[in-house]
Amino acid sequence: MFPAKHYPFKKLHGAGNDFIIMHAPVEPLTNKFIEMLCHRNFGIGADGLILISKGEKVDFKMDYYNADGYGGSMCGNGGRAAAVFAFLELNAKKNMQFEAIDGLHQAEIIQALEGSFDVKISMNDITDFDLNEDRLIVNTGSPHYVKRCDNLAGLDLINTATPIRYDKNISEEGVNVNFMERTNGEIYLRTYEKGVENETLACGTGATAAAIAAALWYDIPTAKIHSKGGDLEVNFKREGQKFTDVWLRGPVQFVFEGSVNLDQKQSFAAF
Repeated sequence: MFPAKHYPFKKLHGAGNDFIIMHAPVEPLTNKFIEMLCHRNFGIGADGLILISKGEKVDFKMDYYNADGYGGSMCGNGGRAAAVFAFLELNAKKNMQFEAIDGLHQAEIIQALEGSFDVKISMNDITDFDLNEDRLIVNTGSPHYVKRCDNLAGLDLINTATPIRYDKNISEEGVNVNFMERTNGEIYLRTYEKGVENETLACGTGATAAAIAAALWYDIPTAKIHSKGGDLEVNFKREGQKFTDVWLRGPVQFVFEGSVNLDQKQSFAAF
């Protein structure tokens, strides 16, 4: 039993993109409280929070919140981690369906071994994007800007990405910014995530956007995306400018579990 106001959670990461995952509490959490939970000094620490609840005619429903406490978009690695949570906590089968803000997704636990998982989820079809010779703007469940880069390792990502992230000519709500480099036929990616307002070790919707960019620029039929936190694989069927049957695959790791005080009357100096 957990103490009063304490609530169980699991911490998981998908290629270094880390999440706090728990059953959705009865009392809604405020944006500031979610921000505190995700804070790496004052809270548990994570790129985002995922709340799991029952869905209609699906195995579960996921609500995703960025580290700033706000939702509004799909998280690809979060969806893969949520599938593992459902497998562990809800006795979901290895093949399952879940609902997210952008609609329904299929998920498959391909391998489960002592806290390490190989997981893939379906992503939405992609038929609408803005492409030129060195950048792609596309929504893969979350809005992304992908730009070609010749020196990814030496890139000052934060200072280079920040003006693009807030450019209202690209998106009124802001955009995730990705820099992609092709070296010896391999695709390398770094992502600045809005809502986290920092570089993340991997980004699932960003990897999906990069795979679409690689297909359009280099005619690559399937892509392994190398990120700082690990590799993600994106597969799809392509017919001209239309991408269907899109799947995102990669590792998910259980990190730890515990309980957290959900008393939102707590006061923290930084919040």
